[in-house]
Amino acid sequence: MRPEEILEALLKQYVILQPLAEKLKKAYELLVECYEQGGMVLCCGNGGSAADSEHIVGELMKSFLLPRPLRGEMARRFSATSQGRVLAENLQEAFPAVSLVSQSALMSAYANDVSPDMIYAQQVLGYGRNRPILLIAMSTSGNSRNVVRAVQVASVMDMPSIAITGASGGELAEEATLCLRLPVEQTYQVQELTLPVYHALCAMMEAHYFATVSEPPVSRE
Repeated sequence: MRPEEILEALLKQYVILQPLAEKLKKAYELLVECYEQGGMVLCCGNGGSAADSEHIVGELMKSFLLPRPLRGEMARRFSATSQGRVLAENLQEAFPAVSLVSQSALMSAYANDVSPDMIYAQQVLGYGRNRPILLIAMSTSGNSRNVVRAVQVASVMDMPSIAITGASGGELAEEATLCLRLPVEQTYQVQELTLPVYHALCAMMEAHYFATVSEPPVSRE
């Protein structure tokens, strides 16, 4: 399926999301722009949104719906030796992404020594120097202080951000480059709609880059 077909399928299955069609397309375009520049995606959130951060990174960093064999010079370099051949056969092309919620030692130290509100903001600052970054910030209320701070830092550093929130949008609706205000209010309802949204975006990215694999996987013979 082409990226636009994946978006159409999402909107057909989740009619409630149809008013967000243009913003979802823009979110996809921001992802493509980030990776075309050799950039990296950062994800953050709390609670269920923290789990979603991990989930998004999992879909970006490995094969989701399509095969992603190593290609080009990278595949040839790995397969040049017998040891490298094993690596080439088991590695996949990836969209670089980091879940900011995973850095438990750093976050606990920063919360204790500096400020709990800044546990994601500090990471955005650190990862965002000298490389293109796209921040995906999730908060069902749109007001999670540590998530808002991360988006504020991204804004100061001229990094685009995509916020995924409930209907109100909260502070993130004003702070983020693009806010996907899912048209429900209850926390669990926002989380239930967040999953198909980012699954569709990840599938669109994969279709854009891997729908036609120009080179076959490295032979196992």
